[in-house]
Amino acid sequence: MTDPNEVGAWLRLTAGEGLGRAKARKLLAAFGSAPAVLQAGETAIAQVAGPAAGALLAAEPDAFHTDLLARTLAWLALGDGRCIVTVGDAAYPPALLQAADPPLLLYAHGRLDLLQREAVAIVGSRNPTAQGLDNARAFGRALSEAGWTVVSGLALGIDGAAHEGALGGAGSTIAVVGTGLDRIYPSRHEALTRSIAREGLLLSEFALGAPPLAEHFPKRNRIIAGLARGTLVVEAALRSGSLITARLALEAGRDVFAIPGSIHAVQSRGCHALLKQGAKLVEQVQDVLEELGGAARPPSADADEGTAPTLEPPEADPVLAALGHDPATLDALIARCGWPAPQLQARLLELELDGQVVRLPGGLFQRRGLA
Repeated sequence: MTDPNEVGAWLRLTAGEGLGRAKARKLLAAFGSAPAVLQAGETAIAQVAGPAAGALLAAEPDAFHTDLLARTLAWLALGDGRCIVTVGDAAYPPALLQAADPPLLLYAHGRLDLLQREAVAIVGSRNPTAQGLDNARAFGRALSEAGWTVVSGLALGIDGAAHEGALGGAGSTIAVVGTGLDRIYPSRHEALTRSIAREGLLLSEFALGAPPLAEHFPKRNRIIAGLARGTLVVEAALRSGSLITARLALEAGRDVFAIPGSIHAVQSRGCHALLKQGAKLVEQVQDVLEELGGAARPPSADADEGTAPTLEPPEADPVLAALGHDPATLDALIARCGWPAPQLQARLLELELDGQVVRLPGGLFQRRGLA
């Protein structure tokens, strides 16, 4: 997406204060795209999202959005794998669409193909032990060599070590950050950030220039959990952002793994708490691979080259027919329809925006009127 009008419309809908994700999602469901929202006019917008939203989006762009659009277009023009991915794009990660609150827009820098690969999250303490760092690198490397893309948050400690290990394998790594992609945070990870931009993928939902605010990191964590089939916690204290990621993974129906440690180590208490709550105890990478079904499957050739079957009239829509009368997961719908995941996700989004399908917690979909 490089068209200034389209980029500007998405920035108006997703960046800055005053609107919020919930209202933006309502407007997209009502009008289908960000440009269509802005073209709808103040009255129509107000009917969907309230008078304040109508007035906000009907007004001329303010200085913040004008400057942000200019900086965003300049950033995109640098190329080198920089792009914007919006919900509904074919490049949008299928796993994230199954999350309860998928971001509407993602800034990406690097290998966009990694968004279509099977992924495992590795997270943990910013103040790990030496053994914890070694474990994070070793697990990151082994999972990447088995074809799994390793997702983490680029923080100091366990996150950085997991990224370093994963860069050495075929699966590579995705770093989800809590700032705009034009910032490097933490600064000690400048070299690592540049390596990931070349060989992996940097990802953020925050507009360019966004600083590392405390409230950004729980939002970042939901993306980490949403991208991954499972989350491995290497070391974590009892009050840790890593436990937020693990909880979000559990709520989404994903696997959670934890490496045990000494009963005397503060960095092990979070992992032990997860194990008491039912997380899977991990001693070697094979423990993770066995739960996930072994080496990662390569992206389907159909997902890259094929297209979804031609749709019949709405009353005979195969996706609606496959949904039936009960909630269903994406995997279940893939099995019933035989469609590649990206095409099925795109059709589900069309049906959701059209008001025929609703998204439920836990990655479930259901026909509207039955929820």
